[in-house]
Amino acid sequence: MADNARAKRLADLIREVVAQKLQRGIKDPRLGSHVTITDTRVTGDLREATVFYTVYGDEEERTAAAAGLESAKGILRSEVGRAAGVKFTPTLAFVADALPDTARNIEDLLDKARASDEKVREASAGAAFAGDADPYRKPGSEDEAEETDDAAE
Repeated sequence: MADNARAKRLADLIREVVAQKLQRGIKDPRLGSHVTITDTRVTGDLREATVFYTVYGDEEERTAAAAGLESAKGILRSEVGRAAGVKFTPTLAFVADALPDTARNIEDLLDKARASDEKVREASAGAAFAGDADPYRKPGSEDEAEETDDAAE
């Protein structure tokens, strides 16, 4: 079992090699400049690597990019093996990264919360307190003097 630092270094190397090869070496039109490698993770035994990617475009371009990455998997793995110089080159698995969709969902939720906050702010603009503005007793007030008189009797 390899240590975590070695797995992290190998994951960083795989991310760089795959990104460079996609940018310069592979002539597949499905893998144009709209594919971005976002992250790479390697298992502890350095046998399998998961490469996360995003695609700028619609659903059709995402499926085309996924098919292009699957067809280029062998070329990319041999490039990784050549660059890494390890005994066993990890197998590559490409997974579409859900980060952009998650970020978009969070932004939508934040927009809804801002709109709700604005409605509450508008509703409370002319409102007054239910009781006194300051409901706490102050030292030396009339209420305190009455309580000490009652206690003395």
